[in-house]
Amino acid sequence: MSPQTYESTLFLALRRMRAPLITLILIFAISVVGLTLVPGVDGEGHPTRMDFFHAFYFISYTATTIGFGEIPYAFSESQRLWVIFCIYLSVIGWAYSIGALLALLQDQNFRSAVRLQRFQQAIRHLREPFYLVCGYGETGQLICRSLDQIGLRAVVLEIEDNKASQLDLHGHSVDIPQLAADARQPEILKLAGLTHPYCQGVIALTNDDSANLAIAITARLLAPKLPALCRAEAVEIANNMASFGTRHIINPFDKFGRYLALALHAPAAYHLLEWLTGVPGAVVKPHRDPPRGRWVLCGYGHFGKVMVSMLEQEGLPMTIIDHAPPAESGERWIQGDGASAAALLKANIQDAAGVVACTHDDINNLAIVVTARELNPKLFVVLRQNLQANQALFDAFESDFTVVPSQIVARECLAILTTPLLAPFLDEIKQRGEVWASTLLDQLTERFGWEAPAVWSACVNATQAPALLRQLSCDGLRIPLGDLLLDPQDRSHELECRVLYLVRADDSTVMLPHRHTPVQAGDRLLLAGNSAARGALELTLHNENTLDYVLSGREIPGGWIWEQLAKRHGWWRRAGGDFIAADVKANSDRTR
Repeated sequence: MSPQTYESTLFLALRRMRAPLITLILIFAISVVGLTLVPGVDGEGHPTRMDFFHAFYFISYTATTIGFGEIPYAFSESQRLWVIFCIYLSVIGWAYSIGALLALLQDQNFRSAVRLQRFQQAIRHLREPFYLVCGYGETGQLICRSLDQIGLRAVVLEIEDNKASQLDLHGHSVDIPQLAADARQPEILKLAGLTHPYCQGVIALTNDDSANLAIAITARLLAPKLPALCRAEAVEIANNMASFGTRHIINPFDKFGRYLALALHAPAAYHLLEWLTGVPGAVVKPHRDPPRGRWVLCGYGHFGKVMVSMLEQEGLPMTIIDHAPPAESGERWIQGDGASAAALLKANIQDAAGVVACTHDDINNLAIVVTARELNPKLFVVLRQNLQANQALFDAFESDFTVVPSQIVARECLAILTTPLLAPFLDEIKQRGEVWASTLLDQLTERFGWEAPAVWSACVNATQAPALLRQLSCDGLRIPLGDLLLDPQDRSHELECRVLYLVRADDSTVMLPHRHTPVQAGDRLLLAGNSAARGALELTLHNENTLDYVLSGREIPGGWIWEQLAKRHGWWRRAGGDFIAADVKANSDRTR
């Protein structure tokens, strides 16, 4: 539905109610004119005629079934006969009008226009940053729920009305404006806030790659400064998006293929990556590393092609089972159903190191891995899960890797939006080598355990660290990083967090900065730890008194009144660019 279809809900209603309203007007006009023409008598029995005002007044309250009586005089027989005719005529007119009104309220176009107008008003009244989410499937639901939990607003476009209506049932802390419309239309994207001054980015998550491509092009042309995060499963679509500068293209299958390749040649690096990108609080269980050997792949769709490419790059042999192998297929191709024991036996599943269930059907994937495990209990199993609704079935089967595209895309989007420094840090992990990653993993898990930590970014600027920025700019102090990470409740203890990555204002980087690294204005920090440490650090960065206690150990009274009293009585004095507590006894001696 295009927003130009309706100029206004009011005008649409008036157009649909035009005939009933004209009918009512005519009925009122005929009734009033007839009542003025029919002769009557006054209180003294003299002939008289009703004027227009009294006629209109009488017809008005009679037509609405109120009925005050005959005015200004008792009616004659002729007038009563005319009134009887008018009453039945108005009943017919009102019945026709009310029926038309009820039909209008049930009309799908009218209801769509009402929703559109409410949506426009909701977008127009937004006065806080928000993200435009296109597609409210499983991935969109995860994204909206996560954005809501961290206090970020979202606006949702979903082409299927039944999916869009589910948004109201998911119990978000704030109302999320949603519209059932085709996000491929540029006018719909503009209507949803693409060019709104508070729009922070576009997230294209539909299950149609061509629709995501259209959204990416529209965002690139109409709002080139906004980041666009687009899902693309087909390599051709992803390349097309990249050709016109789409900033973030997320292919869940390609992303998992890289993870699996990393797990094959650098298991510790993969475990570290999995620990850092896990859902905070969830226990990340170390699993057995993928074996090197021959693999069996069942299904050759988008996921299957990515897995074949990855295994070829790792130099691993494979056998592919598919219903329709290519014409030039060689000995490694087997035509058949991967869920069939005969096809698996033909692929020598007994001697295989691993199996990958790549099809679009969850039940078929489960049948493949269950059959394969019965034939070879030692198989390393990679299982694709398409629908979150089947989670109970996948929990019942212990696979080594479960590929859930919606979760992969959601985590990647959230990492880009909330912790932009995480991606370059993970790239550094892959380049540092297995020994380095293993050492860091041991250090982090020994301190924080195997529960996935909270990972966040902090920037030394006026918004995120005003107290620290004022201290650095006014006093010119050299503040070590480790001093900032002391507990504001008791500075003898360190906060349960660690700085993993530091980016200076000149874009130079420091991996795993030590506690003596000086903090500078404009620094961006990537931290990992628990949520309590995150809240405590935010308090330190925002509150000057808390920051002073963390850095020097001196507790300055909070609040303007207490600070003024403290300065008046000489409890504190400034020297050498720092607050130094004056000795109480010396203070009293000077008074004497």
